Amino acid sequence: MQSPAPRFASNDGVIDAIRAELGDMLIDAFEHVFEVNLIVRRDALVAAMTLLRDRLEYQQLMDIAGVDYPARAERFEVAYQLLSLTKNHRIRVKVSTDEERPVPSVTGLWPVAGWFEREAYDMYGILFEGNPDLRRILTDYGFRGHPLRKDFPMTGYVEMRYSEEHKRVVYEPVKLAQDFRAFDFTSPWEGAEYVLPGDEKAVPEAKGAPTPLTADQIARAGRVTVSEKPPVVEPKVTESPAQTGAGQPHPGNQPAEKPVQADGAPAEPPAAKATPETAEPVPPRTTDLPEGKNG
Repeated sequence: MQSPAPRFASNDGVIDAIRAELGDMLIDAFEHVFEVNLIVRRDALVAAMTLLRDRLEYQQLMDIAGVDYPARAERFEVAYQLLSLTKNHRIRVKVSTDEERPVPSVTGLWPVAGWFEREAYDMYGILFEGNPDLRRILTDYGFRGHPLRKDFPMTGYVEMRYSEEHKRVVYEPVKLAQDFRAFDFTSPWEGAEYVLPGDEKAVPEAKGAPTPLTADQIARAGRVTVSEKPPVVEPKVTESPAQTGAGQPHPGNQPAEKPVQADGAPAEPPAAKATPETAEPVPPRTTDLPEGKNG
C-alpha cells in the first residue's frame, strides 16, 4: 500500500552531482540520518548558493539557523535549509565563522534571507556582510549580549526594562520583594533551622526558651504525652421516668377547670349556638304578584 503523503526523492547520486558542480568551493559533503549536509567555504558561499539554485534546482531558502560551539576556533556555524520543488528534495548547507569575521549575505538571491540573518545576528551575534538592515529583530535595541550563545549568563543581579522617562531600554539592579537570593533550598518536610519573618506569633514557646525556636524545639514543645491527655467526658443520659417524663399525661390533655361566679355558684354555660339541624325551618319568601298573574 502506497503512502498518501508525498515522499521525498532518494539521496542516491545527489552528493556526487553536487561535488561535480561546486568543485573546490565544497569542503565536505556527507549524509547523516537520511539528510545531505554540505560544508562550503565562507568566501564562496554566494557562488555556491547560486549554483545550487540555478543549476541543481534548489529554488527555495526555507530557513537559516545558527549553532554555537565555544570550544572551536570558529565557534559559530550557520546552516541554510534549501528545498527543491521540482525534485521534492532538501539539503543543508553550512559555513563556519567567529565573532569578528562576517558571513556573506544571500539576500541578493533570496530576499527573505534578510529576516533570517537578522535573527541569527540577534541571537548569536553572527555578522552578515551585505545585509541592508542588520539589526536586532527579537530583542530590544538596547539589549546587551546574545541570548543563544552558550556563555550567555542565565542568572544575575541586573534586570532590563523599557523606561518611559528615557524612551529606551535601561538596565537596573534586580529588586525582589522576598529574599530569594539567600534561599537555602531546605525541604519543607525536614523543616528549616529558622523561623520566617511574620511567623513568630504562630510558634509555641517552650518553658525557659525564648521564641523564635528551632524546628526541633518546636516539635518537642508541641508533643503531648499519654498522661497529659484530658479525661474522656461521658455523655449525659436520662435513666428514670421522672427525668424522661414517661407515663405522664400531656399538659394539653388535662380537663379544663369550670368557671365560678362571684357568689361561688357555678357559672351558667353559654347558650349553644343553633346548628342547621336544630334551627327552625324558615318558610320560603313569596313575592306578591298582581291578580291574574299568579299561577
